[in-house]
Amino acid sequence: MSLSVDVFVVGADGEMQVLDVPEGCSDLAGFESWRTRVWGSQVVRSLGARFLPVLAGADLRVETSEVPAFLRECALLRDHLEDIVIGTNPVRTVEEHRHAISARLANIEDAARRAERVDGGGVLIW
Repeated sequence: MSLSVDVFVVGADGEMQVLDVPEGCSDLAGFESWRTRVWGSQVVRSLGARFLPVLAGADLRVETSEVPAFLRECALLRDHLEDIVIGTNPVRTVEEHRHAISARLANIEDAARRAERVDGGGVLIW
């Protein structure tokens, strides 16, 4: 199984509605094992991340008001990508692991930027 990243809004009825992923975008956020192996890893936690480590125990729901802080966290992880690659024990080559993490992080960042453009948009990783 894989983790997915989506944009959501909360309707007038209080129900969460997951929006369709636009053509040309990807909803891949990593393998299920990445909940603990990457996003919830000690190296990610040591950087001060507070959103993505939630995935180690639950799905992550980033509310509209938190999206800017979530994007800052994504930028922090991108700035420390090499530390994350080395600290998460790649099962492939380091280059393949770096590419996989970078690509999934880009999908997460893209979803967060799309959420910012939607009135009441948030990010769901599940």
